[in-house]
Amino acid sequence: MIGNILVGLVALIHCYIVYLEMVLWDTPSGHKAFRMTPEFASASKVLAANQGLYNGFLAAGLAWGLYLGAGGFQLKMFFLLCVAIAGLYGAATVGRKILFIQTVPAVLAIIALWLGL
Repeated sequence: MIGNILVGLVALIHCYIVYLEMVLWDTPSGHKAFRMTPEFASASKVLAANQGLYNGFLAAGLAWGLYLGAGGFQLKMFFLLCVAIAGLYGAATVGRKILFIQTVPAVLAIIALWLGL
């Protein structure tokens, strides 16, 4: 139960990231969230939308795993590992904050699922 709640939380975080990257990127809210200038946001908005789409696939995979219930264990673990690895890469290349937004929740969900919580 706790594991599935955490999986749902990770999926919701990624839905919000999709919204930030695909909808809010080139707005004052997006500029503030990603600490970027309007010029950079405008020049990179197509790349950000592509990145947002990939985050949407992660959220969809987690939702699919939740839909399958106990039979979705491997699917949930796969997508959580993808999220954790992407978060590690983002933390190493973009900023440490990503570690706490993506990796930590994913790792907590992995642990909870693994322990059957």
